Amino acid sequence: MSRDLEWMQRALAEARLAGAAGEVPVGAVLVKDGVCIASGRNAPVATHDPSAHAEIAALRAGALALGNYRLDGCELFVTLEPCAMCAGAMLHARLARVVYGATDPKTGAAGSVLDLFAQPQLNHRTRVEGGVLAAECAAVLQDFFQQRRTLARVTAQPLRDDALRTPDARFAGLDTERFASHYIADLPGQRGWRLHYLDEGPRDAPASVLCLHGPNRWSHQFRHLIGLPGPRWLAPDLIGFGRSDKPKREAAHALDWHRDLLLAWLDRLQPGPVLLAPAEGAQALAALLHAAAPQRFVGVSPVPEAPDRALRAAWQAPFPDRGYEAALRAWGRGAGDAAGPSPAQAEAWVATAMGYFAP
Repeated sequence: MSRDLEWMQRALAEARLAGAAGEVPVGAVLVKDGVCIASGRNAPVATHDPSAHAEIAALRAGALALGNYRLDGCELFVTLEPCAMCAGAMLHARLARVVYGATDPKTGAAGSVLDLFAQPQLNHRTRVEGGVLAAECAAVLQDFFQQRRTLARVTAQPLRDDALRTPDARFAGLDTERFASHYIADLPGQRGWRLHYLDEGPRDAPASVLCLHGPNRWSHQFRHLIGLPGPRWLAPDLIGFGRSDKPKREAAHALDWHRDLLLAWLDRLQPGPVLLAPAEGAQALAALLHAAAPQRFVGVSPVPEAPDRALRAAWQAPFPDRGYEAALRAWGRGAGDAAGPSPAQAEAWVATAMGYFAP
């Protein structure tokens, strides 16, 4: 059973990658003789292919790896109960065993809606076991659809006349696209302007890190930090920056207003103890937050910077023209080529920062 858990964790990693790409988060791994020979994740949206389920991708890759469409002796681990299409492919491939995580009461073909694997008329028997890491597999799906419902509500909200919204195409090709975007627009005092933020890591993590970008920067500044194991990572684009709405008047960007909005946002998210992680130029906002709610924060740990001229385009992406730059005029532009921590700096910073949460 311990190996089943290990393989299902691998399948969950594939599912999360699918979710980050905007696909329904289902992942699969194919195992033979205790060795993973293939993996797959959902990709019907990106490939315009209704058959591009995680299981099918893993079966195709496994057949190529073995040079045979018969996958005798192989076991498939998938995070969601297979549908009829995938179950049929598994039987045709002669899999020895299928292990799935969450049940699918709408289309599941391993017992929920029907059980293809139990049909006596078929000439192959594949053993099926369900419920391995079921709660974790279901949570990944539930979080994904909750995010989509939230995004749909916020996206449907019309843009206020006194603000601008950067087109999504401006952010295409940046590696922060692997993280799921979240939006919120109904906090007290928010005035209907959308706030974009990243929320990565376990929701019940004992430690949370709030990353605060500097002037002329946004959550992209923390791309090497977010996702490292350990804490829950929270990285907002302050209103006026990044993917958040951009009020047209400089007066909207007072630090105390951003402080109050971030505190209301944290009240909504209800993370555990929070470490403030300001980048260059964000120390003043971090100090205001800590002073206003010292009981919420365990400390302040500035994030290191690594120069990178290649990222100038990323910092310019949110601001197509001067009309979007009221926050830049109010706060000033970022210093030089400061670009957030390098991967090595990020890992070292996390190791040090976790000391704030030591009992």
